[in-house]
Amino acid sequence: MNQTLEVCVCTYRRPQLAKTLTSLLELVTPEGYDLSILVIDNDDKPSAEPIVAEIAADAGKPLRYVHCPQGNISVARNGALTHSKARYLAFIDDDEVAPPDWLVHLTKDMGKDGADVVLGPVEADYTDGAPAWMQRSRIHATMPVWVDDKIITGYTCNVLFDRHSPALRDCLFDLSLGQSGGEDTAFFAKVVANGGKIAFSPDAVLHEAIPADRVSFKWLLRRRFRMGQTHGRLVAENGASPRLWVITAGKVVYCAGMAVLQVLSPARRNKAILRGALHVGALSGLAGGRELQQYGPEFTRRQSE
Repeated sequence: MNQTLEVCVCTYRRPQLAKTLTSLLELVTPEGYDLSILVIDNDDKPSAEPIVAEIAADAGKPLRYVHCPQGNISVARNGALTHSKARYLAFIDDDEVAPPDWLVHLTKDMGKDGADVVLGPVEADYTDGAPAWMQRSRIHATMPVWVDDKIITGYTCNVLFDRHSPALRDCLFDLSLGQSGGEDTAFFAKVVANGGKIAFSPDAVLHEAIPADRVSFKWLLRRRFRMGQTHGRLVAENGASPRLWVITAGKVVYCAGMAVLQVLSPARRNKAILRGALHVGALSGLAGGRELQQYGPEFTRRQSE
């Protein structure tokens, strides 16, 4: 009997959704699995429904649409956990494109060495207008974070997990992080805390087209700062020692110094500044600072002003 596998796309007013879904319909179904696709629309209005309906009319794979409004990405992700009955659930972002063999690689590495979760890399595809240093450094690419040869958390832009794993039992995405981001970091950190193991599938590559509004140093600074906030908040929940505060502050100073020393190398200088912003965000998270809003109707409205 085949295992059930569903690919979930959480979407919010994203024009690239049609391209994402088209790539999913061309996926090779891994041997031993039954494959389906689930779209969770997080917009207040069912704006993605016509797009999904048009594509589903000619789809060669089961494609479902569910409306989970509120402009909170955690509501959408939890909606996927509720509405999907598949044992294996994969997530892909609504601005990414999958090659036909994406799931073949992820499923091959699922369960390897007892893994409950498998992450794949996301490569950034830049437009011609992106700065040269940004294209060389691939600063928008997504990869796992290893600590002592162990992946300590994950992300939802390229992941497959086994919902029958005890480590995932009762795990939900934190609603309080649904408009700031970091809900996936917290989710998979909990999986690891529950004894779960995360593996990496280097050949399961997805591609993300980087839009013009993200090809800016300001956007990257906000992103790194918010990532640091999430990390700091998670650490603070387990009790942060005074020594950790000192170490984190020291990292900020170190990054500032490296930025000055690398002033003639835009890529190295900017990466040092972004690393410093990450550690400043961590200090904010340790102190309980309010996390930056990155999603939702209010954020979208401010961005358009």
